[in-house]
Amino acid sequence: MAGPLVLWDFDGTLAHRAGMWSGAMIEVLDAHEHGHGIERERARAAIRGGFPWHAWEQPHAGVRDWWGPVEARIARAFTELGVAPARAAPLARAVRERYVDAAVGWALFDDTLEALRTLAAAGWRSAVLSNHVPELGELVGALGLAEHLEHVFSSALTGYEKPHPEAFRLALEACGNPALAWMVGDNPHADVWGAEAVGLRAILVRSEGAARLRAPDAAGAVRVILASAEGSPTP
Repeated sequence: MAGPLVLWDFDGTLAHRAGMWSGAMIEVLDAHEHGHGIERERARAAIRGGFPWHAWEQPHAGVRDWWGPVEARIARAFTELGVAPARAAPLARAVRERYVDAAVGWALFDDTLEALRTLAAAGWRSAVLSNHVPELGELVGALGLAEHLEHVFSSALTGYEKPHPEAFRLALEACGNPALAWMVGDNPHADVWGAEAVGLRAILVRSEGAARLRAPDAAGAVRVILASAEGSPTP
């Protein structure tokens, strides 16, 4: 029987990037459009919505060009911010290249590696299940996480965005359908509600929102999981 498993969300849970998409947009503008005068809050408003995970009810399994519509969405945000249409597409491609570059902007939370090591020492397996880009596996590897993870599941490749039940089912099946599994993430809807809807126990970390179980960080989530496995009262 497959050993116990923790499915981890990626960004906002194990790793972080300042500003996420809007942050990458501003970085690209700073590099290529000097004196652009666009503030991050305006960029954040312009890029809000329109990504595949905002339409999670609509699977996109089999779609080969995941980046095509995403780049188009970023280019549209640039034009809304006043960037010349002829410059919008090249800048959107630059955002793509910057966003998947682990050496630019991405970093692990201070407790991430220790949390994964503690789980492994207790006989638990870990995998990432994230609404993310096709290059998530390479990003995870470049950040030094690969050796601690059994699998990396990106919605861009599976075609199912959390909280779609199939996102969780596919991950659990690939991991041997363990009898004991948890989900840990920072999004109350995608991570916690989605996991609980398919019968998983879930912990909300590093975030506010409705959740039966929560922890301040990954290390705290591990403490909750191990305490529960040992029969201690769950907070």
